[in-house]
Amino acid sequence: MAWTAISTRNETPPIARGGWLDALRFIVASLIILHHFQAAGPVPLAELLNPVFERGGFLLTNFFLIDSGYVLMRVYGRSVGDGRMSAGDFFAKRYLRVLPAHLMMGLSLVAFVLAAGAFGFAPRNPEWFAWDQLPAQLALVQSFGVHGGLGWNAPSWSISALVGCYLAFPWLLRGMSRLGAWTVLLGVVGLYLLANALTWALLDLPVYQMPMKFGLWRALPLFILGMGLAVFTEKVWINPRLAAWIGIASAVLLGLIQLHDKHALVSLTLISLIILAAGAVPVIRPSKLVEKAAVVSFAMFITNEPVRIVWFGFVNVLIARFALPVGVQWGLWALGVTAAFVFAFAFNALIDQPLQNRIKAWLKSRGRRSAPVERGAVVSLEG
Repeated sequence: MAWTAISTRNETPPIARGGWLDALRFIVASLIILHHFQAAGPVPLAELLNPVFERGGFLLTNFFLIDSGYVLMRVYGRSVGDGRMSAGDFFAKRYLRVLPAHLMMGLSLVAFVLAAGAFGFAPRNPEWFAWDQLPAQLALVQSFGVHGGLGWNAPSWSISALVGCYLAFPWLLRGMSRLGAWTVLLGVVGLYLLANALTWALLDLPVYQMPMKFGLWRALPLFILGMGLAVFTEKVWINPRLAAWIGIASAVLLGLIQLHDKHALVSLTLISLIILAAGAVPVIRPSKLVEKAAVVSFAMFITNEPVRIVWFGFVNVLIARFALPVGVQWGLWALGVTAAFVFAFAFNALIDQPLQNRIKAWLKSRGRRSAPVERGAVVSLEG
């Protein structure tokens, strides 16, 4: 190509830890915590400040799903594509990455509800702790169209949806590997628009508002979009300076338009540009702090809802018994948000990471072919 800013001749920088992709991963995980906690204060932040605190959930989930497809494609695409890692090995590695932490959080919530009931404290919203919802959620199949998944650690529906995406990944990879960069890019964008049109026609809903019960069908078009962006990034070099300006401009514009309304398709375009730009900027001076923060982001995602439930289970009792003033309630709210971050870092350091090290050693001892070192802002907030 004749352009100096975009070329198919120059080599795309490899994905690496400690850069903008990792930074984005931590930022999104932090905003997810704020989104989940915003309604637990004396006045919901969506009412007190701006509705963006409530409607931002769809935005962050979209970011999370697109980023998952993008990073997994760049980290595992070549090894799965050339057969160095089998489809079974890939799925086992990803599934065992998310399942243990998910089960620990789900069973911890069960223990908390049972213990609270034994001491005479019933949930304020018992419908969110219905026992018939629990089996599908613990099994991570709640987004596959089966009954269950509401309440408890409800945000885990997106992890369930990603399990389906992991199963589809090798076959999607095979199809994309046969196409050119621009063909893939146009194809995945067209696929998302088609999925959106179909859900509007059949369910009178956009694809991003699909019920959690059908979360896989919400997630898969976004995951595929992320994979397509990764294919484009690896085949088309973008001048890092241009990429940086695109990323900054897209982030600023995304924040500004969200202050007024969702603007779903525009927001989706800007999210895609941010991820595309972050992957095109080489990591010259990797930050260990950013890398560590990104590694913890999965723990932040999977633990923040249980922490919120437990924390405000106690706080609401205190408020009711002692008629705490609003200022004290806001202080307890801020401590709860802080507790979500502290717990996530502690959970990652003391439980999740040591357990994952054991799982990796076990997989290796079972004779599984080793995977490439994960250097990106991996998964879907999954570490």
